[in-house]
Amino acid sequence: MYQLVRTDTICAISTAPGVGAIAVIRLSGDKAIEICNPLFSGDIEAMDSHTVKYGAMRKGGILLDEVVVTLFKGPNSYTGEDIIEIGCHGSGFIQEQILKTLIGAGARLAGPGEFTMRAFGNGKMDLSQAEGVADLIAAESEAAHSLAMNQMRGGFSREINGLRDELIHFASLIELELDFAEEDVQFADRQDLMDLVDKIGVTIKSLLDSFATGNVVKNGVPVAILGSPNQGKSTLLNTLLNEERAIVSSIAGTTRDTVEDIVALDGIQFRFIDTAGLRDTADEIESMGIERSWEKAREAVIVLYLVDANTVTEEEIVDLKTTFDRKVAGDKKKMIVLANKIDLLTDRPKLPPDVLAISAKEGQGIDELKEELTSLIKAGLNTTSSVITNVRHFDALTNAQSSLFEVRTGLDNSITGDFLAVDIRKALHHLGEITGVITVDDLLGNIFGRFCIGK
Repeated sequence: MYQLVRTDTICAISTAPGVGAIAVIRLSGDKAIEICNPLFSGDIEAMDSHTVKYGAMRKGGILLDEVVVTLFKGPNSYTGEDIIEIGCHGSGFIQEQILKTLIGAGARLAGPGEFTMRAFGNGKMDLSQAEGVADLIAAESEAAHSLAMNQMRGGFSREINGLRDELIHFASLIELELDFAEEDVQFADRQDLMDLVDKIGVTIKSLLDSFATGNVVKNGVPVAILGSPNQGKSTLLNTLLNEERAIVSSIAGTTRDTVEDIVALDGIQFRFIDTAGLRDTADEIESMGIERSWEKAREAVIVLYLVDANTVTEEEIVDLKTTFDRKVAGDKKKMIVLANKIDLLTDRPKLPPDVLAISAKEGQGIDELKEELTSLIKAGLNTTSSVITNVRHFDALTNAQSSLFEVRTGLDNSITGDFLAVDIRKALHHLGEITGVITVDDLLGNIFGRFCIGK
């Protein structure tokens, strides 16, 4: 069971595990100053909030380390409680000794995400912002960092709270109608409510649509490289990664399993997947690799399909797209056809306008390919509303959308206010789940249990 606001004082190492130049040990709680002050040579009680003091950390008469202590007095701190951060040398032994000394003086070892959970419990951030903190720590690209920062700073929360506030206004009017049921009066204008439901529905749909882009940006955009044998798939992967990651050979069927690696292009992480060449074969192992190629294509957001610029025809490309739609169900993913090996041609081939001519070996057209990849993803990020990256938020918005559909159907059929009120309450409940207005212990345990200890 998660108790949101506790009075005990917690401590943990907040820096990454292992030996480093420095480490930070954090305390939070009402007794943080009381516990730490006798162990430190300086007078922490006399320090102003948000100030730093240098001194010695001792256990009894034994010097543990020379440290820097930073004090953040509640409520103007990350958790809303008194926080002390001890900057010591990065020796694992020193960290362990200081931590044991703090626990021996009355602190308790913090659980995963407990500092952020206290920030949530003390009203310093809502649940969506807390999840943004975890995403910010895990961000490995500029785009993922930008999305996490927007969420952590409350951009997404403000949008959700704005929707809830408008809906709450009408919910209160309908609830008031129920108190005057015998007088048969209406305080909530049904047309205004209908317009509001439609407006909120448009916003929720935009947010749901953004998940397809936001989620892959957060985790890395999967890009499958497909084509028949000897079309240069492995060469393209090596060129994109700028290293010899995949084996290149003139022997057909060299790649029998997928080869993956990640590269950042213009602040976005792409996960490129080299696959086995697509062809008819009696080789059992190669056949398994080919089936895995199609599986990777179905999982990918973007598919790069290589053909030979020397021999490709427009009819072949039409057939290729037909096969792709049948095998991959490509209505929600983008396929870029690449005519490779243009370095072997004396004249630039005449290709359909949606086919990109490249030479994976010589690097020709690769910059244009990178621009095409990044523009496809950035187009999904260039929206006026927030971009969602969290499956929990997606599920809550989906449920809210269903409840609003019930409200709209009820309005169309002129149902009574008591039934309308039930559906509006459901929509409010699901929107409230996102920011933590509505919470349950199991949900909190699942969210904060994924945090690192010390955050």
